[in-house]
Amino acid sequence: MTRTETTIHAGVATITLNDPERRNALDPELAAELAAELRRQDADPDVGAIVVTGAGKGFCAGANLGDLAAVAGEAAGAADLEDRRRAYLGLYEPFLALRSARVPTVAAVNGAAVGAGLNLVLAADVAVAGTSARFLSGFLRIGLHPGGGNTHMLTARVGPQVAAAMTLFGEVLDGAEAERHGLVLRCVADADLLPAAHELAARAAAYPPAATARCKETLRMAADADFDATLAAEVTAQVWTTTLPETAQLLADMQRR
Repeated sequence: MTRTETTIHAGVATITLNDPERRNALDPELAAELAAELRRQDADPDVGAIVVTGAGKGFCAGANLGDLAAVAGEAAGAADLEDRRRAYLGLYEPFLALRSARVPTVAAVNGAAVGAGLNLVLAADVAVAGTSARFLSGFLRIGLHPGGGNTHMLTARVGPQVAAAMTLFGEVLDGAEAERHGLVLRCVADADLLPAAHELAARAAAYPPAATARCKETLRMAADADFDATLAAEVTAQVWTTTLPETAQLLADMQRR
């Protein structure tokens, strides 16, 4: 039984976490399925963008607490720290697959995004929230250090003070607050959430895919590189795009207007 559903329209793949009774909480099986589906759609030449959302009233309630307790408690008493490390790295796979995607990605956040669910939001290029959305770190309240790249991604997205407030002080952001702090691009009515996410994704999917993928690489590098390194990367990539047939056609079309 699969717990993700994928639809494709106009070059946009929408992947829905479909375990609403558990608020789409990630266990090892769902994490592996989601990671595999993300990579499958990212490798499809007919897919130009990906939207990730959740079925029901929640986006993703984090990792399944039973699995976390099993790793931490007596049920995993025979496992050494390296075994536990491998178990947690398996739960990280969806975030890593989403973050490293070739195509632009959008998180459409309905309801709560907690812990691992927050990581999915942060791993996407852009996030859109419904008014019902709630964003919380949730790691320390169950005694866990954040994982999955959370501290890096959250600080990069909202800055050190808001990241500290969410991580250390349990601050919960609603959709409007998440927009104000830059955690999401915009907050819209719940009924408008998927249309807004699809509109963004369709716009990205319409651009030349090779140029878009190269631009994503530069954006990732620019987050940590200095200006001169970014400038050098940009001129190399910009000149390379002039060799693409799609670019030549678009430039010619613009000249005729």
